[in-house]
Amino acid sequence: MITRPGFYRLPLLGAMLLSLAACQQGEQGKAGAAAMQMPPAGVDVVTVATQPLELSDTLPGRVSAYRVAEIRPQVSGIIRKRFFEEGAFVKAGDKLYQIDPALYQAALASAEAQLAVAEANAYSARVKAERYKALSKTSAISKQEVDDSEAASKQADAQIKAARAAVRSAEVNLGYTEITAPISGVISRSLYTEGALVSAQQSTALTIIRQISPVYVDVQSPAESFLQLKHSDAAKVLLELKNGSTMAEEGKLQFADVGVDEGTGMVNVRVLFQNEDRSLLPGMFVRARLVTETLDAAMLVPQQSVQRNPNGSTTVMLVNDANQVEARPVELGQAVGDKWLVRSGLNGGEKVILSGLQKAAPGATVNPNPVAMPGSGNNKAQ
Repeated sequence: MITRPGFYRLPLLGAMLLSLAACQQGEQGKAGAAAMQMPPAGVDVVTVATQPLELSDTLPGRVSAYRVAEIRPQVSGIIRKRFFEEGAFVKAGDKLYQIDPALYQAALASAEAQLAVAEANAYSARVKAERYKALSKTSAISKQEVDDSEAASKQADAQIKAARAAVRSAEVNLGYTEITAPISGVISRSLYTEGALVSAQQSTALTIIRQISPVYVDVQSPAESFLQLKHSDAAKVLLELKNGSTMAEEGKLQFADVGVDEGTGMVNVRVLFQNEDRSLLPGMFVRARLVTETLDAAMLVPQQSVQRNPNGSTTVMLVNDANQVEARPVELGQAVGDKWLVRSGLNGGEKVILSGLQKAAPGATVNPNPVAMPGSGNNKAQ
């Protein structure tokens, strides 16, 4: 009898294959059941809330003096004395320099003498005219002589006026030998010392006085920002100092140039600060924060929570009360630090997804993990 080993192995092989297929089906069933029982994906969420907010633009500015007076001599002469300390505060009317007055005193004395002569001549002419007028009534002198005497009297009176004007001019020139401060302010260094010869109305100033309380801050503002600032009821200007602090005093808008720079699109805006402590000096570079709008109930969302769509719209992902993801269109305003100002689309108390957005498809159920709003202290509008 012929033996066929392969013939008897076929049933055994089939049984093994059926057993293997049953095991695979069991494993797949277990994996499907495990997948159906997996917990929802975890996402970090922040709860949005309203808060007061000031919208502003931070722009470069430069301090300039409220008033500037360049001190120049109005008469020529030798400087005899200087009466101020460089860098000190002077008041209007304080004496600054003394120019040698000798020549101007002599000129005044000469003018006064000429006035006296003119007054004496006028007296003689007036008496003569009155005498001739009386004699003309008796026909003792001619009419021509009377007219000539009256004309001489009037000419003598005119000479008195000219002499008085000369005296006044000499007095003014003598007064100019004392150079006084025309304004109150801080006086700079003196470019001339005692013994120096100065000339009337020379081009080089003896010194300069700058009034720095108050002072101006000239700010270069974009035309659009200026228009918003001009029509804002809450417009105010704050100065940021180099150490990062903000000056306590608020500036007051004075005026803006009547034109816009065609090259830069900027408008020069002038702001007034009282500067009572004189901490702001002319020429100093500062950063001015122009507050353009004050919001009582502003709403901010982190920038990483905002998704921009191809059509230009923006959305954020929310987690509703049923822990399901919802896509919400929002309208954004300007950037405020590391956040966006939301103009519309959100309500206070709603939960915005901060991280885990790749797991948050609209309609999916998630496990929200509340976290604090990032960068809570950095809420300055840019």
